[in-house]
Amino acid sequence: MPKKPVKPGSKGVVYLTFDDGPGPYTPEVLKILKDTGSTATFFEMGIRVAEHPALPGQVRAGGNTIGNHTYDHADLTKLTPAKRRAELARGPRARCVRPPYGATNAAVRASIRAYGGREVLWTVDTQDWTRPGAGVIAQRASGPQVHNGSIVLMHDGGGDRSQTVRALPVIIKNLQLRGYVVRKLPYC
Repeated sequence: MPKKPVKPGSKGVVYLTFDDGPGPYTPEVLKILKDTGSTATFFEMGIRVAEHPALPGQVRAGGNTIGNHTYDHADLTKLTPAKRRAELARGPRARCVRPPYGATNAAVRASIRAYGGREVLWTVDTQDWTRPGAGVIAQRASGPQVHNGSIVLMHDGGGDRSQTVRALPVIIKNLQLRGYVVRKLPYC
C-alpha cells in the first residue's frame, strides 16, 4: 500500500470478475459493490441462472454486466463442435464469454466468434476457489501484481465463497487507496 492514499481513479481501473454464479453469495457481492461505488462483470452459468432466476436482474440493476460462462462449466476444448455450440447457446446471452477453466484453443475461439461473442480470460487469478483465506485472496486481488487494466478472477458461485465475500471490501479499499477504481469490463 502507498504511504499516503492516492485519489481513486488517478492510477486507472481494475476489473473484478466473478465466475460460476449466480448463487447464494451473489447478493452479498452485489451489496459490497454498491456500498463501495464499484461495478463488476459476472460470468454466469446457464444452470445456475435456472436455479436463481431473479439474480441476473439484480446483477444488471446494480450497473454490472453479465458474461456467458456456458451452461454447466464443461471444458469446451473436449467437446464436439455441436456440443460447444449447445453449451454457449444454453449459457446466458452475452457479448463476452469466459471458457470454463480458461481452457481455450482455436476451435473454442471460433465457436465463441460464431456465437457472436468475445473471449475474455483474466490477468490475475486469486485462486479463491481453493479457499486459501480472506487475507490471501485480498492480497492476490489487490497486491503489486495488480495494475491498470488488470482483470481479476474471483468466484461468486460454485461452492463456499464466504472467504471471497469477506475479502471483497478489503480488496476494493486497497485498490482505491492505490489509486484505482473498480469497474465492469466496458466491452461486455
